[in-house]
Amino acid sequence: MKRTKIASTARIPLAESLLLEGDVSDVLPRLPDESIQCVVTSPPYWGLRDYGINGQIGLEETLAGYLQKLTGLFSEVRRVLRPDGVLWLNIGDGFTSGNRGWRAPDKKNPNRAMSVRPDNPPGLKDKDLLGVPWRLAFALQADGWFLRSDIIWHKPNVMPESVKDRPTRSHEYLFMLTKSERYAYFPEAVMEEAEQGRRNRRTVWSINTAPSLGAHVASFPPELVEPCILASSQPDDFVLDPFFGVGTVGLVARRHRRRFVGIELNPEYVTEAERVLSSVVNGVPKRNGIHYPEPKHEHQPAFLEPSGKYRVRTRRDS
Repeated sequence: MKRTKIASTARIPLAESLLLEGDVSDVLPRLPDESIQCVVTSPPYWGLRDYGINGQIGLEETLAGYLQKLTGLFSEVRRVLRPDGVLWLNIGDGFTSGNRGWRAPDKKNPNRAMSVRPDNPPGLKDKDLLGVPWRLAFALQADGWFLRSDIIWHKPNVMPESVKDRPTRSHEYLFMLTKSERYAYFPEAVMEEAEQGRRNRRTVWSINTAPSLGAHVASFPPELVEPCILASSQPDDFVLDPFFGVGTVGLVARRHRRRFVGIELNPEYVTEAERVLSSVVNGVPKRNGIHYPEPKHEHQPAFLEPSGKYRVRTRRDS
């Protein structure tokens, strides 16, 4: 596989879809100003998972440090977003650690086990819900973002929890934020069915979780990404995911003839994303060979280019 090494200060031009391997803090400043129409992303949640890679977000010693880190990164996202662009931010919550420094596996959810875990934030008690989504939303609002909507992602098939003293959590938040007071939004593209016909989309989205497309154990489903992209972009626009994982946003962007920019720190996920994106034609998995229908748009070929053409390695040790 071809990897292109570029200087750490070089600007990254945007012409076609790109998969960028590197630290988001290093890569984002190199993207052009006001080049992205839509951002759909889900950063690592605080204190919930150790991905085992240096530079990862989510294991900051304090919740305040985590919020400060993300606020700074999304300030850079705001720079690359077009004036009428939209950010869709999925973020989950958690509970205080009780200062144990670890988390035991749940017999119904073994992936929750961790050997390292941040202490309780100041002012919070053992067993307190952290309230991370709204703390982050308010921090971004204070930093200049317009907080336009809070969407409840209801998970009908949520993973069971071994708890007896509270309800099982079956939702996460998806925030819609904008750079400007007026922005691109296409309500007709995401209308929902109702008894009296179609209506404006509501703020509770019932979408099942889905098996990961690759090695990532916490990727969001394509059905959650799709309405975000359709509501706030048009064909040929650039869609950014600064925490690309195994490429779900890229997959949906391709399906709807958008170009994507994906940034991912973990080389294993980058490899999986390449595999996922190279195994589809027009957003559909290849079966019985490759078919080449007539391209419908100048920047959307009927088949994906070989992975080496859009993967750029941008690590500090390059």
